[in-house]
Order: sequence, then C-alpha cells, then structure tokens
Amino acid sequence: MKNILMLISILFCLSFLLLRQFSNAQERLKQNDMGVFGEHAIHRLDSIEIPKLDHQDHVIYHTAYTLSYNEKHEQASWVAYELTQNETKIIYSRTNKFIPDPYVATKTANDNDYLGSGYDRGHLAPASDMGWSLTTMTESFYYSNMSPQVPSFNRGIWKKLEEQVRTWAIEYDTVYVVTGPVLKDGLPTIGKNKVSIPEYYYKVVLEYSKSDVKGIGFVMKNESSVDPLQNFAVPIDSVEKLTGIDFFPKLSDDQERTIEKTVCKDCWTWKIQKIKSKKVDQSDVSESEKSKSKNLFLQHSLQCTANTKSGSRCKRTTKSANQKCFQHGGY
Repeated sequence: MKNILMLISILFCLSFLLLRQFSNAQERLKQNDMGVFGEHAIHRLDSIEIPKLDHQDHVIYHTAYTLSYNEKHEQASWVAYELTQNETKIIYSRTNKFIPDPYVATKTANDNDYLGSGYDRGHLAPASDMGWSLTTMTESFYYSNMSPQVPSFNRGIWKKLEEQVRTWAIEYDTVYVVTGPVLKDGLPTIGKNKVSIPEYYYKVVLEYSKSDVKGIGFVMKNESSVDPLQNFAVPIDSVEKLTGIDFFPKLSDDQERTIEKTVCKDCWTWKIQKIKSKKVDQSDVSESEKSKSKNLFLQHSLQCTANTKSGSRCKRTTKSANQKCFQHGGY
C-alpha cells in the first residue's frame, strides 16, 4: 500500500512539472509569435505605457524603451517608455553614432538611406531622455528609433515638445510616453530601403500617480512651426483614431473614458525647464557598461566617418569603435 501511494505521489509531481513546462513553452511561443524580442522583454510585458498588442506587432524591448517595428515603413509604429524625474538628469552626452538595431531580424535603415536625403534622423525616444546611462544613450541611436524628419521640425517644435515632456517628468515625478510617426500607404520614401517619410507625428503622455491621473495627446505636421505647444494638444482618443493604436490599455475602462475622450490643457504646466548636463567621470563608469556599449557598435559594420582627400566621405565600412576604417586611424 505504501509503495502504491508513493508511486501515485511521484506520478503527480511529474505531471505537475510537465504541465508547468508546457505552460511556459506556450507562453514563449505566444511571445515569439507576437514578435517579442530583447533581453528586457519579461520585465516590461505588463508595463502601463505599452499599447495594446496584436499578432502583427514586432515588439522589441530595450533597456529604457519599447518599440513596435514596422518593416513596411522601415521605422517604429510606436516607441513607449517611462520617464522619471531622476532619469531627466543628463549624465552622458550624445554619442551621435547611429547603428542598426540588432533585434530587428529583417534589418533596419542605415546611414546610406538618409545620406543626402535632406531629412534628419529624428529620434522618437529622445536621446536627452536616455542620458542617465551609457547603455541607454547608445541604444537611443538605433535606427529603429529614427524617422525622417524635416530639419526645422526636428530641431524646432518637436524638440520643444520633448523638452516639455521632460519638464513634466520633473514636476510630476513620472510620466509615461508613447510616440511615433503616423504611418499609412502612399507615403514618399528615401534610400534603398525605402524609409517612409511621415507627414505627421504624434505623442501621448500619461501622468499616473496616487494624487492625480491625467493624459494628453499631440499631433504635429512634419514641418517647421512657431505655434505654441498648446495648439497641437488633442484628446488621446483622436490620436487613437488617427493611428489605429490603443494607448494605455492597462487603465480601467472608467479611467480611459475620463482621460482619453477630452483634453484639459489647464491641467498641465507649460513652462519648460532647461536641464543642465552633468558630465560623468569616465572612472565612475563600470567596466561592464563600457564593454556593453562598445559591443553594441562592434556588432555592425558602419560607414567610416572620415573624409577623403577630395573632401567626400570615405565609403569604406568599419567595426572600429572610433567609427574609422583602417586607413583613417581605425582597425
């Protein structure tokens, strides 16, 4: 009798372990079918800033931001991230080294697509929101985080909106941001990879705390503007209708109805705080972070940044950390 009971117990334990392994395998398959990639995926699947996902989303999770890559348009449909007050402190300067995203299996745009196009490689998740870590700053220059923007737009009204969002992160402690281009059929393109040139860009922002919950959306044309930011503010619902994206699905139905159907401009402050950069002492940077940042560059061959004797840019490619080929001081 004891032997029979022991055998039953063993069979029960084995069945439980097999069921658990099957369940985990199913979850992994579900995530892969949805295109979930990146070493930070597990930690951010249920984050409040992530839009509603479907099987067509090719979702990639980086250290500080998440994106859904749109292969047809060679850029992200959306980029989502949390921005805290502490993360607005810029410790690391821009790298200005644009590199392909290693998690995009179908490959991203590259230097040549933008070269001579007249468009800026406009950040979706701003580099200035990623200056709190060497790794996050490096990853902010992935081409999956870039979109062709008119220079006066990228360096003007779009930059101003980015600064306003950083100010809100300081004032409200934490904000949740989703931003991207408005993608549709028939857009003009640049480069061999046919990177679509969006006509409009959007940004939605959520403040979610114990004391207050509010949201606001923005839609901006890809052109220069001197209008105040308030003129571009719209309900989040209208951005959802324009893009087909369901933002902040983790909110309760009541919260969504309250926050997304209208926009309360007076609920937000509109004075921008200028943030000073604090240059980091390289001796304070851990060797593991230095190594990780360097390896992000070394994974890809990049066009040499040096000029030839004729004054044109060198056409050789390199994996050198200084982004120069062997003839110009690299290796």
